[in-house]
Amino acid sequence: MDLQQNDFDRILFFEHARKTSEATYTKNPLDAGNLTRWAGALLELSQFQNVVEANKMIQDAISKLEEALSINPKKHDALWCLGNAHTTRAFFNPDQNEANHGFDKASLYFQQALDEDPGNEVYRKSLEVAAKPKNVRLVAVLLMTVFIGPAIALGIPKAWFWSTGDGGRCCCWTFYFIGCKGYKEKQEQRS
Repeated sequence: MDLQQNDFDRILFFEHARKTSEATYTKNPLDAGNLTRWAGALLELSQFQNVVEANKMIQDAISKLEEALSINPKKHDALWCLGNAHTTRAFFNPDQNEANHGFDKASLYFQQALDEDPGNEVYRKSLEVAAKPKNVRLVAVLLMTVFIGPAIALGIPKAWFWSTGDGGRCCCWTFYFIGCKGYKEKQEQRS
């Protein structure tokens, strides 16, 4: 796998986040925020794996998010991240019926996240993309999988748009991880 420096930095950053969350979990297994961060790190790291390993990481992330939601069922960032996990898993599924079921589950989680935080534009856009017709949705899922990652609530969103070919526009969100300990300092060192 040919990794660019930026990809390598992302892997190191999210591997550190994963290990930190794992250590925190042993001290406090009831920290829903930590479980959500752990799952987010796993989902980010899954992007650099082969399909089999990626699916294992995605399933592990889903388990952690479900555990977080068993602690705090109204945790909107965990609901949103779970929607992203189901979207990503559906994208990897070659069976279109199973994939559609995964997209539908993702839509439900995006809706629940939006219900808990109605003013959140990221959740609203995620739900809009998930609600597109199947052929447009597959393109959106590809772009979301590649660019959005499950950034959870760690960053600041930046939107960009592309044409759906039918006169409509879809939106994808990218995130800049500026609130995470260590990442900000690393970026300042590069400046």
